[in-house]
Amino acid sequence: MSLIRVREAGPPVQVHLGADDARRLAASEIVDVRPGPAAGVWSVRAGRKIGAARVGGVELHIEPKVPVARLLFLLGYARNPKGWRDESVPLTEHAGLVPALAAALWRQTDRALRQGLLQGYRTVDDTSPVLRGRLREAAQLSRRAGLALPLEIRHDDYTVDIPENRILATAVDRMLRVPGVDAESRRMLRHLAARFAEVTRLRPGEPVPAWRPTRLNERLRIALRLADLVLVGASVEAGRGGVLTNAFLLDMWRVFEDFLSVALRTAVESAHGGTVVLQAHHYLDGQRRLDLRPDILWRTGAGDIGAVVDAKYKADAAREDAYQMLAYCVAYQLTRGHLVYASGEHPPVRHVVRNAGIEIVCHALDLDADPAGLLARVCRLSDEITHSAPAWTVALR
Repeated sequence: MSLIRVREAGPPVQVHLGADDARRLAASEIVDVRPGPAAGVWSVRAGRKIGAARVGGVELHIEPKVPVARLLFLLGYARNPKGWRDESVPLTEHAGLVPALAAALWRQTDRALRQGLLQGYRTVDDTSPVLRGRLREAAQLSRRAGLALPLEIRHDDYTVDIPENRILATAVDRMLRVPGVDAESRRMLRHLAARFAEVTRLRPGEPVPAWRPTRLNERLRIALRLADLVLVGASVEAGRGGVLTNAFLLDMWRVFEDFLSVALRTAVESAHGGTVVLQAHHYLDGQRRLDLRPDILWRTGAGDIGAVVDAKYKADAAREDAYQMLAYCVAYQLTRGHLVYASGEHPPVRHVVRNAGIEIVCHALDLDADPAGLLARVCRLSDEITHSAPAWTVALR
């Protein structure tokens, strides 16, 4: 097994690979693979995916540019802003993303299960020779017309096979298949998997079941949020070349976009009212052929389009970003649009478009800041966006 370690958007590394492994790795589209300076040597460079994967005879580890603790905050906040802000997930001394997440998952899950597996009621549709619970009359008539037995019934079971445990059990199983998990975490995850022996695992592609926070499942909440992160990364189908992988992979552009969208929506709606729409669908042309989908759109309390924002996971502005924002401003009849880049703190850069009366403002969000600093910067960004009242907003219904 060849081990390759690269850094997100970092310099390429030169590795010795067989032709088949190089082909499979390139087909996975996780990293960029090109011929190197000599026969049997390949240049491997990571893009915006992070995590770990096993592809053929290659074990690949891609470390993020941002600290692991910050990454977990971005992921957790985007999926649950109300709960994640005041919770801390202590990380071990592991430097890598996968070992740190695996350790956090088993520690929080083990702590949550100290009082035993949570039980609850689950509604079950069944066929039985005796009446238990309620008779499903429609099913009885359609399936057993003219027959007294068996009965189509619906009853409630008090069981450990409830959504909360199914999420935790599936996350534990999938984390065990991810390469790069250290020996101690692997041993503890196997122990936890055995404790979930009577719990049904989610099938690949099956949606994560909904669960509602209650007093009874309070002890599971941090573990459930970590499990949710694991399921998101482990559900990625890497590549289009038919290459099967055991992987935990995250697209950093998606992580940044999700965090900014949720955090900015929370800040704008709480401080300035109106409604923030994510991924609004619109068209540039009257024939509805050139579709547009900005990341963030703010409707004022009066229903007017007040601002449009797009997230860009890159340090430097690109011309195509400005062209894209110009199209948004024209379509929504705005005099100002906003691009938010994942880079260091510096004053906004403004571009005034000739003969159009449109200004494009480029903002920066420093992901190296601590969580409190990040959220404070988003609040300031919400003020800048909402206070830049366009000269000719119109209502788009």
